[in-house]
Amino acid sequence: MNATKIFAATAFAALAVVGAHAGEADYAQNVPSFNGERTAAEVRAEAVQKAHNINLEPAGSRVAALVNSGIDRATVRNETAIALRAGQIAHGEASMM
Repeated sequence: MNATKIFAATAFAALAVVGAHAGEADYAQNVPSFNGERTAAEVRAEAVQKAHNINLEPAGSRVAALVNSGIDRATVRNETAIALRAGQIAHGEASMM
C-alpha cells in the first residue's frame, strides 16, 4: 500500500510538470505602439533650443521680497501686549491645541 501511494504521488507530480509547461512568451504584443505627431528634426531643434536657454535656478527658489509695513515695531509690540493681556493670544502649550 505504501508503494501504491508513492507511485500515485509520482504520477501526479509528473502530470503536474507536463501541465505546467508553457511556450515561449511573445513580448511584442505587450509593447504599446506610439505614433508621434512631430518629426525627429522638430524634436532635435527644440532640444537644442532648451539646451542653449538653460535655467539653473529652479522655480520658486528665490526669497520673497520684503513688504514694507505702515506701522513701526513699537506699535506692533504694544498691540501684541494688549492682545495677550486680553486673552486673545494663547501662550504656552495651550497654543498647540
